[in-house]
Amino acid sequence: MRFQLTEDQRALRQGVRELLAARFGRERLREVAEGPELDRGLWRELGDAGFFSLRLPEEVGGVGLGLPEAVLAFEEAGRVLLPGPLIATHLAAGEVPGAATGEAVVTVVDGEGVVEWLAAADVVRGEGAGAAVPMRSVDPLTPLHRVAGIAADGTAAAPDSGSGRTDVLLTSLLTAAEQLGGAGRVCELAVQHARTREQFGRPIGAFQAVQHLCAGMLVRVEVARAAVYAAAVTVDPADVAAARLLADEAAVRGARDCLQVYGGMGFTWESDVHLYLKRAWVRARRPGSVTECEELLAAELLAEAR
Repeated sequence: MRFQLTEDQRALRQGVRELLAARFGRERLREVAEGPELDRGLWRELGDAGFFSLRLPEEVGGVGLGLPEAVLAFEEAGRVLLPGPLIATHLAAGEVPGAATGEAVVTVVDGEGVVEWLAAADVVRGEGAGAAVPMRSVDPLTPLHRVAGIAADGTAAAPDSGSGRTDVLLTSLLTAAEQLGGAGRVCELAVQHARTREQFGRPIGAFQAVQHLCAGMLVRVEVARAAVYAAAVTVDPADVAAARLLADEAAVRGARDCLQVYGGMGFTWESDVHLYLKRAWVRARRPGSVTECEELLAAELLAEAR
């Protein structure tokens, strides 16, 4: 089966890319990296553009599209490292007043008691006991807190309802979309650098070792893209788990390989490559992480073998 985007889907992706290019370019990215602060104006612009209300029916003020279109939008957000609790706000649209329009910023306490962008949030979903204490985040673009009273294994978290399971499934899929966007961007950065950086009188892209790194990145991105797009259509838990595994790998390994292509410059603060690796690490620990996905797929395989 061949998956091809429709003209409307291509236009949606291009529109989101143009909006983010105009409002969240490299200079703004570096400003936020120096001191994370949520841009409320951009958040409202995202709401006006329908980013948070993409899946809401038109009769209640939404755009009336589906999960595949949301995946395309979140892929573009991941491509530019757009900060903020995007997924939590998107999932809250239609339930939390102001979330759909970008007037309200919504975040969520996950099963391990970790919450992103707590200080910027108007609404915090999820349950926990006690105060929230700051955590040291490896990603300067993602401030983290831990809610006291929830153990690392999530034993004090609220019971998992049907709605809660759906939110975890969608969170995992949209996280995979963000990871896919980041993986695609670091692949582009690696190829651009390989074409322009010269050693021994020729571009480093002429060397086979660099070519193999770039080729491996591209393969992982395209395999992950096929899996993420397919999971957006089926919304099958096993498909989502497979997509998340592939997207996490493409993002983390891609950023590491991009650092190798850049050499020592990739590790410096002036480069953006390390920011992609750090964001990929933080995204990879969200609900639907590697261990959870592997266990789900293993259970599916065992069930089929019986």
